[in-house]
Amino acid sequence: MNRRSFLKNSIGAGTVLSTAPAFVPKSAWGANDQPAYGVIGTGGRGRYLDGYFQKQGARCVALCDVYDGNLEKAKQAAPDAKTYLDYHDLLAQDGIDFVVIATPDHQHCPCLLAALAAKKDVYQEKPLSHTLAESQKMIQAVRRTDRIVQIGLQRRSAPMILKCKQLVDSGLLGRISRVQSTYNWKISHALTEKPLSGKLDWKRFLGSAPERPLDTRRFRSWRFFWDYSGGAMTDQGTHLLDVVHWFANSGNAPLSAVCYGQLLKMEGAETPDVFASVLEYPKFVGTWTLNYCNDYQQYWSTVFEGDDATMIITEYGFKVFRESWAKQENQTPIYAEDGLIPVEPHIQNFLECIRSRKEPNAPVEAAARAVAAPHLANLAFHQHRQVKLASDLVTLS
Repeated sequence: MNRRSFLKNSIGAGTVLSTAPAFVPKSAWGANDQPAYGVIGTGGRGRYLDGYFQKQGARCVALCDVYDGNLEKAKQAAPDAKTYLDYHDLLAQDGIDFVVIATPDHQHCPCLLAALAAKKDVYQEKPLSHTLAESQKMIQAVRRTDRIVQIGLQRRSAPMILKCKQLVDSGLLGRISRVQSTYNWKISHALTEKPLSGKLDWKRFLGSAPERPLDTRRFRSWRFFWDYSGGAMTDQGTHLLDVVHWFANSGNAPLSAVCYGQLLKMEGAETPDVFASVLEYPKFVGTWTLNYCNDYQQYWSTVFEGDDATMIITEYGFKVFRESWAKQENQTPIYAEDGLIPVEPHIQNFLECIRSRKEPNAPVEAAARAVAAPHLANLAFHQHRQVKLASDLVTLS
């Protein structure tokens, strides 16, 4: 299927599609009413988010990173912001309303806990946690406060996904029996050991991770090492499986998982660049597969297979096909629409919530459910067996 070729208008649509939620435009913030924030973790993702927060009228007043090369780049977009090596020092700065956390995964939990202790609202990148136990700890910490915490699951604020959610909730698909989540992206290559051009505080980067000599591959490509990340399993899987749980109204995370994977082309890494997992849910079966060595139907897709219809969601839009496929020579979608997954609506939702003090679109409980499935699949991969989720370890409803 050509993902870039979607119909603009729905065909025979009998369901009213949802519209985007009310967002706070930049002009809504007065000159003396602009929230001030700090960014913890100013790598590529942190700088990306910083740019969008500034476009929405928020003021970046502080930047923190363990690598001065990242700080120098971030300063170009926020020249008046103070810079820090230790995030505790940033959190002690007066006048900060909220923080953006965009660190490696293993630093998410300590940074969030410290921000809550400093009475800051938080926008944190996904995945929520580095382990299942951390998810519980983070939920409990948030719910002991009155802080607004939004996790970067931007599909929950994307107009296209909201439309898909309403169609699924209308019963259009019938009973869902299987959900397939797939990501193909040809990026695997040997990791570089090239020296860094700037100064890195390696000890601060490691944090609670095991001590080891400086390895620039681990810093540059931290997402592909178990000490700092859940690999592509949690990176891409958190986004896709969040939608699975949300649409299927599955409540908790999966009951169990099996997983097999290989490290084929990303020399020097630890996490697999090809894997396939099967996730057991009470009323349907889920599959989550990824291949970083192939570009077939590039990027991601999620397919909801129901008794009455099938919904296919991709990077560029969605289609819904009626059953039964065998009775039709040329399948014509009954719904089809272009769409993307922008980050702006999710940021706007967060900014509105820090003003209204309402729950944001992606609270910590939803984020914990989203990452629980990838965490479980990673455990199955490591243990070479089916792994069941212990109810006493994770209570996510």
